[in-house]
Amino acid sequence: MCPAKISESAVRRLSLYLRVLDAFELAGKTTVSSGDLAERGGVTPAQVRKDLSHFGSFGKRGLGYPVSELRERVTEILGLGRRWRVGLVGAGKLGAALFFYDGFRGQGFDVAAIFDNDPDKIGQRWGRLVVEDIESMDRVMRTSQVEMGIIVTPAVSAQQVADRLIASGVEAILNFAPTRLQVPPGITLRNVNLEIELESLAFALTHENGA
Repeated sequence: MCPAKISESAVRRLSLYLRVLDAFELAGKTTVSSGDLAERGGVTPAQVRKDLSHFGSFGKRGLGYPVSELRERVTEILGLGRRWRVGLVGAGKLGAALFFYDGFRGQGFDVAAIFDNDPDKIGQRWGRLVVEDIESMDRVMRTSQVEMGIIVTPAVSAQQVADRLIASGVEAILNFAPTRLQVPPGITLRNVNLEIELESLAFALTHENGA
């Protein structure tokens, strides 16, 4: 069962529940209640039950949810029951940090291609991959069957990179460049602006306790 439309905030909560379930399973806990998930997830038990009810019936009233079974169901709901091939554009320090982060591979995301336009970076070997010239993106992306793109380029070139990714057949983009991108309908775009997040932290610290 899958709803016609579910909010992005609900999807993010499902991702949070999955991490809580991972922790419970690692700790050897076999059953979890909506209250357990709510406490660790920072929401209410009613919200947990509502989020899960979008996708069918889970657990038994008064007995809770079997941790292993619920974890498997949430994994499938989030589309993590298979592996996803990712193209990374930008071979700088942030790109390298993302590429070598084991958490992505652990959740089923495999970087299948890396691109840059810097002659000093093109041809470098990163693990089993070689940094490709961005001019070869269309060919390499299709050959490597890439499904998602990650942009970690300067803002000035991010839109052009997004256009290239879309032209190469990518339908989902994670953008780390500090700029707003324009994408056509049918393309899923998520933005991660580290500068804005840090600025919000600086604001919070500056004005905490009414300062």
